Amino acid sequence: MFSSDPSKRNTFQRRICDGDLLILYERHDNMKAIKVKQGSEFQNRYGLFKHSDWIGKPFGSKVFSNKGGFVHLLFPTPELWTLVLSHRTQILYLADISFVISYLEIVPGCVVLESGTGSGSLTTSLARAVAPSGHVYTFDFHEPRAALAREDFNTNGLGSLITVSVRDIQGEGFPDEFCRVADSVFLDLPQPWLALPSAAKMLKHDGVLCSFSPCIEQVQRCCEILHSNFTDLRTFEVLLRTYEIREGRMEVGRNGGPAVLKPHKKRQHLSSEGECEDDERASVMVKPCNEARGHTGYLTFARLAFT
Repeated sequence: MFSSDPSKRNTFQRRICDGDLLILYERHDNMKAIKVKQGSEFQNRYGLFKHSDWIGKPFGSKVFSNKGGFVHLLFPTPELWTLVLSHRTQILYLADISFVISYLEIVPGCVVLESGTGSGSLTTSLARAVAPSGHVYTFDFHEPRAALAREDFNTNGLGSLITVSVRDIQGEGFPDEFCRVADSVFLDLPQPWLALPSAAKMLKHDGVLCSFSPCIEQVQRCCEILHSNFTDLRTFEVLLRTYEIREGRMEVGRNGGPAVLKPHKKRQHLSSEGECEDDERASVMVKPCNEARGHTGYLTFARLAFT
């Protein structure tokens, strides 16, 4: 995360200290957030890891257990935090988050209003985008959920960049103190059209609004209202497709069936020139992953019109 302490911002030079939050990486689909504590231990299928062995090592280090197994100790970036946080609500993932930050034109120094803090996935990335001189003001109507989000932000060192408040934006609108202050507004609400008149008052001239909705009927209702104060309306659905890359040996299928890629171990031998060569050349197969993330929601963007 982006710390307010300049000495802790460069993760390539930072070394792990007692009390730091880190991401313990076993594999791409198995990570967890852990707070380093002198004298504590962590145990998994690879063995026992002592926190004391982690202290003083740089982030990104590969550390070994008492059984010879290993894990990697990674810095808690917003991208990794999205993958390990506690899901108190449905969250936005990296594809939508990166798209939102780009189309909202968020840069360091911006003031962003967010309604629908939820689990804080997007909020964390917004904070890094506006740092070091900007600020994110996020609102949630559910007080216990807002308190947990505030605790997470403080743990991640983002407390100086994010202010969490309890407020029903659909019913009350944004506080008047933010009138013509916000560079961007993000809405993640069940009835976002109720908050649009207030959002229009908060935005600076030429400011940009984004509304996230899972259903197209919500998008249609929003667009009907947006036409009165906004221009350049656009709606997107971001679908991310990942591919699996495997290396192996191609074998012709039985009875003339399709070729099959089977794993193999490379064997080496000495050539006539005394150089080490592989016995056979491996084949590489690239195919779409069987499990792909489908529809998450629709992102509707609009720019405040000049009046």
